[in-house]
Amino acid sequence: MTVPAIQVEGVEKHFGGLQALKGLDLTVEQGEFFGLLGPNGAGKSTLINILAGLLRPTAGVAKVMGHDVVDAYQAARMALGVVPQELVFDPFFNVREMLRFQAGYFGRGKENDAWVDEIIESLGLTDKAHTNMRRLSGGMKRRALIAQALAHKPPVIVLDEPTAGVDVELRQLMWAFIRRLNEEGHTIILTTHYLEEAEELCSRVAMMKQGEIVALDTTANLLNKFAAKNLRMTLGDQALPSSLQAMLKQHEGNTYTLALTDMHQVEQVLSELRKANVAVEDMQITEADLEDVFLSLVGGA
Repeated sequence: MTVPAIQVEGVEKHFGGLQALKGLDLTVEQGEFFGLLGPNGAGKSTLINILAGLLRPTAGVAKVMGHDVVDAYQAARMALGVVPQELVFDPFFNVREMLRFQAGYFGRGKENDAWVDEIIESLGLTDKAHTNMRRLSGGMKRRALIAQALAHKPPVIVLDEPTAGVDVELRQLMWAFIRRLNEEGHTIILTTHYLEEAEELCSRVAMMKQGEIVALDTTANLLNKFAAKNLRMTLGDQALPSSLQAMLKQHEGNTYTLALTDMHQVEQVLSELRKANVAVEDMQITEADLEDVFLSLVGGA
């Protein structure tokens, strides 16, 4: 029987009087592209740090590829590669040296050099391979940190806000490479505030709020379960009538986006606009996306 890539059972984490994780249960199967979403303070980073062995759970069990992160720390850590949010790097090495050192730390020697070369090329670092880490731009440092997490070719890869503050070129380059790794069997766990990325990339998503998972399902099921539509209208010089303010989701200039739970509400909106003598210059209905689901579940965190 194939063991899960990640298995978390009843995991709690306390920091003094603060309970960051509240009996978390989560299973991620091998080969999944999995999204872990939630606002700041939801517990995502705490969970990642427990999986990486940087924190010990107060209670419960966490395993990576069947290896307990406490009792079998070395094996669990070997199976995991983490791309952190922060730009943390060793200033004494160039890019290639840093990657070879990282691979060696996990017991991979010169036989791993071909993989290191592949990572460097795939992430657009070829012309920076012999450049000291201190002299790289912020975007290039981000690429190097992604490469560092992959240097020992781990079966499970955690990407913690990997595209925060990076340019479009790197984002496209990175996702093409990560998608390829996923197609080759690597398990990918993504945390991101760019919900369109999660919607496009992740087959399954967990949404966290205040140390608990409040939704866990396939992306498609979550979208269907919280099915809704948005009504986007461009009005004349008049403001939106007060009777429609409760439905207002977004407002920019004279363009208003209303959240609909039922298509019959369109007629209600038009009726209220007619009563207030408000002219509609343009109107369109769009499907709700993962951001709408996210806000409905954790927006009040």
